Amino acid sequence: MQNDSSPFGLRGFLIDAPVFGALRGRPNGAVVVDKGKIVEIGDYDDLRRLRPNSIQWLDRRGAAIFPGLIDCHTHLPQYSVVARGESELLPWLRQHVFPVEREFTGPKARAETPLFFQELVRNGTTSVVAYAAIYEDSCDIAFEAARQYGIRAIIGKMMMDLGSYGQLQPKKVLSISLLESERLCRKWHRAEDGRLEYAFSPRFAVTCSEKLMRGAAELAARLEAYLQTHLAENREELEKVHHLYMSARDYTHVYEKCGMLTPRTVLGHCIHLNPREVAAIAAAQSTVAHCPSSNLFLGSGLMKLDQLLKAGINVGLGSDVAGGPELNMWQVMRAAIEVQKARSAYEPNLRPLRPSEAFYLATTGGARSLGKAKIVGTLDPGKEADLTIVDLAALLPYPNPEALAELVPNDVVALCIYRGAPHANLETYVRGKCIYQSRNVMNTV
Repeated sequence: MQNDSSPFGLRGFLIDAPVFGALRGRPNGAVVVDKGKIVEIGDYDDLRRLRPNSIQWLDRRGAAIFPGLIDCHTHLPQYSVVARGESELLPWLRQHVFPVEREFTGPKARAETPLFFQELVRNGTTSVVAYAAIYEDSCDIAFEAARQYGIRAIIGKMMMDLGSYGQLQPKKVLSISLLESERLCRKWHRAEDGRLEYAFSPRFAVTCSEKLMRGAAELAARLEAYLQTHLAENREELEKVHHLYMSARDYTHVYEKCGMLTPRTVLGHCIHLNPREVAAIAAAQSTVAHCPSSNLFLGSGLMKLDQLLKAGINVGLGSDVAGGPELNMWQVMRAAIEVQKARSAYEPNLRPLRPSEAFYLATTGGARSLGKAKIVGTLDPGKEADLTIVDLAALLPYPNPEALAELVPNDVVALCIYRGAPHANLETYVRGKCIYQSRNVMNTV
């Protein structure tokens, strides 16, 4: 496992998506990593001639080398109740999610959190944006585990002061939630040389007062942290918000009035938006985490992805566990394609989402959504070496070396999206450090 700071090279099928819908591929490619960054890419034979003995070469022929996968929206405490229940969002939260989050503190949080991050890196995820539970210790434990596993993480303590599942008196919840969130932010934001960052995390307008949302927005601005919340996921949710905030023009306007739409705001879902709301999000340069597998599981609706992209909004993908059934971002990409195919069945002029475009959303799109396009998302020299390496032979129906040799970049990406799973993930790197490696990996060329 390549964990020291010495330079090394990886040989394999290099594929990235610097532009929406356009793949770059080098079948016999190589990437050279030094001090955590990509310093060279090119054809293996050319780079090997230039560096015959100066670095260690790692042979990954038969594997694809991708930029690390980025999960823009998930819930750490909920992983134990994936695939649970058949109701829509609000009753599902009450019946399945709030009970498990209520228990996510102390020994339970310490036992489950490392397993969650282990699953993320095993699935090839190198960056994650996650909610913890309402407890300060649950978030602190999450950051400790993220530090240990070497993943790039943006995490926040869940904030709720209306209908919270905690034991505090309602009058005390607001001040304590803001105080604990600020304390966590000051401790963890930009820790590990910026690998760990904080997101103030009001759940959504149904469970948050205007005072809490304003307070979270003010703290995020003052401390230059992220904001994350949910928006327009479910129609019953929209009705609840309308009755709670009668003076607001629409759901998005609630967040606008509280100062929550900023360039560092990540909005989960955004399915049921009117044109004014789309324009407001675009004008604020806020970004959207599209969670298609969750939206399908909970029957929340089909996102109008084309309208958000046309408005110039940066969109990434999120697993949204436990609404989404797994942390496998390849399957989230597949769900994104299926959502747009379902729309195209009744919107005849809509072009379905291509695999290359879904892959862009999970890499470059995620990086742009988090303001990190200059450091991750593609395989360009100068960027930090966040990489996912996938054994392509493990995804074929039958052993067939000739079929592997015939694959072009679009074939490889489609194969990973429709058949990708942890069994095929060979290695996961963050900043050039291998944070996951399967057992049967040969380390030299």
